[in-house]
Amino acid sequence: MTYSSTKSLRVRRLLPWLVAVTLLLVFSGGLVHLLTESWWFESVGYGSVFWLRVKWQLALGAGGFLLYGGGLWASYHMAQRLTRDRAYRFSARHSDPAQRAQLERLLHLGMVGLIFVLALGVALRAASAWQTVLQFLNPTAFDVTDPIFQRDIGFYMFKLPLWEGLQANLLGLLVWALLIAATVYALKGEVRPERGWKYFLTGEAKAHLCLLLAAIAVVLAAGFWLDRYSLLYSDRGVIFGAGYTDVHARLQAYWLMGFVTLAVAALFMIALARSGFSLPIFGIVIYLGVLILVNGLYPWLQQNFVVEPNELTIERPYIEHNIAFTRQAYNLTSVTSEPFPAENSLTRNLIETNGPTVGNIRLWDYAPLLSTYKQLQEIRLYYNFEDVDIDRYTLNGDYRQVSLSARELPVEQLPPEAQNWINRQLKFTHGFGVVMSPVNQVTPNGLPEFFIRNVPPSSTVDLPLDQPRIYYGESTRNYIFTGANTDEFDYPQGDTNAAYRYTGAGGVPLTSWLRRLVYAYDLGNFRILISNYFSPETRIHYHRLITDRVRQVAPFLTFDSDPYPAVIDGRIKWILDGYTSSDRYPYSEPLNRRSDLISLVDSANPLMRNGVNYIRDAVKVFVDAYDGTLELYARDSTDPLLSTYSRIFPDLFKPIADLPDSYRQHLRYPHDIFNVQAQMYRAYHMENPEVFYNREDLWRFPEHVVDDGAVQPMEPYYVIMKLPKLAQEEFLQILPFTPANRDNMIAWMAGGSDGDNYGRLLLYEFPKQELVFGPTQIEARISQTPEISEQITLWSQQGSGVIRGTLLVIPVEQSLLYVQPIYLRADQGELPELRRVIVAYSDRVVMRETLDESLDAIFGEASTPAPTTPSPGSVSPPASTTSELVQAALESYQAGQQALQQGDWQRYGEAQQQLESILRQLNQQTP
Repeated sequence: MTYSSTKSLRVRRLLPWLVAVTLLLVFSGGLVHLLTESWWFESVGYGSVFWLRVKWQLALGAGGFLLYGGGLWASYHMAQRLTRDRAYRFSARHSDPAQRAQLERLLHLGMVGLIFVLALGVALRAASAWQTVLQFLNPTAFDVTDPIFQRDIGFYMFKLPLWEGLQANLLGLLVWALLIAATVYALKGEVRPERGWKYFLTGEAKAHLCLLLAAIAVVLAAGFWLDRYSLLYSDRGVIFGAGYTDVHARLQAYWLMGFVTLAVAALFMIALARSGFSLPIFGIVIYLGVLILVNGLYPWLQQNFVVEPNELTIERPYIEHNIAFTRQAYNLTSVTSEPFPAENSLTRNLIETNGPTVGNIRLWDYAPLLSTYKQLQEIRLYYNFEDVDIDRYTLNGDYRQVSLSARELPVEQLPPEAQNWINRQLKFTHGFGVVMSPVNQVTPNGLPEFFIRNVPPSSTVDLPLDQPRIYYGESTRNYIFTGANTDEFDYPQGDTNAAYRYTGAGGVPLTSWLRRLVYAYDLGNFRILISNYFSPETRIHYHRLITDRVRQVAPFLTFDSDPYPAVIDGRIKWILDGYTSSDRYPYSEPLNRRSDLISLVDSANPLMRNGVNYIRDAVKVFVDAYDGTLELYARDSTDPLLSTYSRIFPDLFKPIADLPDSYRQHLRYPHDIFNVQAQMYRAYHMENPEVFYNREDLWRFPEHVVDDGAVQPMEPYYVIMKLPKLAQEEFLQILPFTPANRDNMIAWMAGGSDGDNYGRLLLYEFPKQELVFGPTQIEARISQTPEISEQITLWSQQGSGVIRGTLLVIPVEQSLLYVQPIYLRADQGELPELRRVIVAYSDRVVMRETLDESLDAIFGEASTPAPTTPSPGSVSPPASTTSELVQAALESYQAGQQALQQGDWQRYGEAQQQLESILRQLNQQTP
């Protein structure tokens, strides 16, 4: 044996080991990450969810790899076996047998590599289809059938996606098998063009390729059979879904093409017993001709010469299908419609009777209030308020609407010189507390009146916050360690910092050296392995971003874009609204298809992607800000999608009946789904097909002017109000509508959030024969009021920026109030102050310093004694007697001195402002 042959033998023996080591290195990162993820799922109590997914992903991936790779290898091996007595044409140029053998080995390795890559790609796709497979195996009936094929909607949701996926992958397998075999035959000279087109392929090679072509034709025929159902998602006609041309032309075309394709498969089989290749070629030509004629030309003729001249009459039943199924898919069939007379009958007595409604009118917009929170309450540069949320609480016996925001600590805001591993992972681990203020109150200097503020939190209401620390939130993007041998930063305390050691159950325990090694490899940071700060009590916290945390457990849900914090049982809980959604509901209009129907839903919202045309508010998720505990409650027991997921993951969801009352009090109908339903209802309140076809009664959202002068559609907003015919006030989300080409209001929609009315959609329609001013018209009237426009112009010329807040439409009894706050902000400052409140009612528009004063200007001063709780726009209950004023002045002075000693300059300034106001009142009363 020569030296070269010995070396070649050694290489062949080492090759499997080299491949194994290479694969281990390539996939080791994924395997280690899989292990750390399993520890994380076990730590949050959802290990069964993780292992179920992994089991199916591995099974599907391995099965897809073996089946696909085995099929391609079988075709390649057969082509090699049938031509084993032939050499490759390109190797015939080499006289040296060793060179020819080496070239053939290289080609063989190339083919094996191609098969491996193709099979690996299919394996990855198969593994990612675990959800589709599990839905197929656990379907739930909708008890609604489509109008064309009379199949339950569950077939389209749970069965059809898998059949389509299998057909597409099987077709890909056969096509690649054909290409690989044809390549081998061509390189070995079995394909001989010199014999002419009838006999260029003969013998066993022809039989092999004919069998593959016949199989491809059968799979294509199955594809045409499945394509019939895709007509229910057709977007070619006047509506989404199967139209007249789809049902009377394309459906027959698919049937005919299915039979023709089977006939072509039969021709390939017949060709096995005949010489030459003319019969299959003839069949392919006939197939292409029928495809163009039946699948292309015939539907075109039908649409242009039958449908379009009589479109409304012919398409009427299909328009009815689209209306009915769209209303079902977006749960619009439950909307209750009532007339709203929009009377101008408000009096001072009615204003006082509806005190909880008027007293909870939101005067603070999100953007100005967030800017104010940041300036007054971030305390240190490393704290951050991500956004402002709206909720309601019973505080000191009153049902109040409040704004609140969590004070988080994103380590990215640390100074560059402090951006080291110790600070990022061990020291600055958590935020601290929340800020809460009523939506309707301001201090004398135009700032929010805080219920909860400062670090550590100080409160003026009976709402305990026993654990204010925030380890999990909307800004917590980095991983951290707790239980280390060094203190965590807790909060600033004068010239020093308070320290803290974590005592919760969150995070994954690093109980062994092996776990530290695994995490060091997974995170690419070997400090974890060698640091002396770690102890047996150390825990690693990751997936701390609440949306990421929940998606790890329930990736099949879509979550509302606005999670919000709530103070519940002395702790901060994040509340997320989870939606079940699909793009498979027949005849239902997708969210992102028609610009004349959809105009406002944020394009970045996940609901706008992938053609979603079915949605339910299905799941409520609670995440503890301290230990990251996850609780998922199945809210909508009537949703078939949620029923299927509950069947797949029996340990994932808790029944909504088990939801504690303290949690239930903070449920609110989500912003995104209400927005979506309102969007769709703009067109799909029209149930008459002719009216819908002509867009005779299309609505739109009112528009309002923002800071930079741009015009934007109004978004839904939360209010506390009493709906007509109801006995008490509720927490609602409301949104007005205007006609598509007019600015007057046509209706308004409300979505309930409290008790049994949660999720109930109510529509109040205005009389069409009367003019009801819309927000755009009211804003125009405000701009045309001389004393208002002159004052705004004067402020703008004095170095202040004027911010016109959102114009709110507030239904009171059977009438409408329009309220708009006005903020001032210094050109060089970021601290907006609420300085005026505009109220419009009937033909009057007034602007005063407070809401109370504006209401007094329109309806007269209140005849009843002042309320015991602060009125909108005030600081405290007004004092009337001299002794009361003196007492109030003393209290303000003492509060100011206390704030001065604590270094709380913001509270000190408020106390001084209040003291000044009281002294002015005393001066007026004293002779």
